[in-house]
Amino acid sequence: MKVAFIGLGAMGYPMAGHLQKAGHDVTVYNRSAAKAAKWVGEYGGGSAETPAAAASGAEAVMSCVGNDDDVRSIFYGDDGALAGMEKGAIFVDHTTTSATLARELGAAAKGKGVQFLDGPVSGGQAGAENGVLTVMVGGDKGAFAKVEPVIQAFAKAVTLMGDIGAGQLTKMVNQICWVGTVQSLAEAIVFGEKAGLDMKRAVEVISKGAAQSWQMDNRALTMIDDQFDFGFAVDWARKDLGIILDEANQNGSSLPVTALVDQFYARVQEQGGGRWDTSSLIKNFNRKK
Repeated sequence: MKVAFIGLGAMGYPMAGHLQKAGHDVTVYNRSAAKAAKWVGEYGGGSAETPAAAASGAEAVMSCVGNDDDVRSIFYGDDGALAGMEKGAIFVDHTTTSATLARELGAAAKGKGVQFLDGPVSGGQAGAENGVLTVMVGGDKGAFAKVEPVIQAFAKAVTLMGDIGAGQLTKMVNQICWVGTVQSLAEAIVFGEKAGLDMKRAVEVISKGAAQSWQMDNRALTMIDDQFDFGFAVDWARKDLGIILDEANQNGSSLPVTALVDQFYARVQEQGGGRWDTSSLIKNFNRKK
C-alpha cells in the first residue's frame, strides 16, 4: 500500500521503518527535515516537505505526534494532511489524544470524503522498535479491515474497539491501569529496602506469583538501580493523565488513585525529571542506598 507517515519521534521513526520493511511504499514527513532525511537514508522510501505533500496519493495516512494541538497542526490547513488526501483514503492517528479530538477529526474527514480511525498504541519505544505494539482502534469496520494488515507491520495485536473515539478511550483505560501499578511497585521497593531485604532477590521471587506485572518484569530492577532512561517520559505521562482526568470529569468517573499519581508525577517534574521515564516515581521517596 502507498502510505504516508507523519511524525518521526521515538515511536513514529521505527513504526514507519517497519512499514517500509514490510514492503509498503512509505513517504514520511517530520517537522525536522534532517530527521526525515535520516529515516530515508536508513529505510528508503521518500520524504515530503509538508503533511499535504506526504498525503498526496496515499491510500493510508498515519500520524504519531505529541498531543491534540500537534495533531491539529498536521491535519488541518493548506499544508495539512487532510488537504492532500484523496477521496477514499484513510487517516489513522496513532497519537494518544482526547476522544473529543478523534471525533472532531472524524467529522472533518467525513466532510472531505475520507475516513478517520483513532489508533493509539501501547508498548512504548521498545514495542515500536521491535514491532510488537498493541493498537486499539476506533472507527468504521470497513476502513479498519483495509488498514489492519498494514498496521500489523509494527503491532502484535490490532483490535477494533468501536466507533471513532473508542480507541482513545481504551488507551485511557490502559493508562489508568499501569499508573497505579508503578506507584505500588515503587512503594514496595522502598518498603523492602527499609526492611533490609535484597530487593532484586525479592522481586525475582514475587514476580513468579500474584504480584507479577509488565512493570515488575521490565522496570523493577532498573528502579532499584536508579535508571530512568527507557522511553516513555513523565512529561508525556502527565499529558495522558490530564486527558484522562478531563474525560473522567465529563463522564462522571471517580479516579482517586489516578489523580493522586498525577500529583506524584508533578513532584518528579519539580525535581527536573520531566524526561525521566515513568518508573521514576520512586524518586519521590527518601532512599538510603
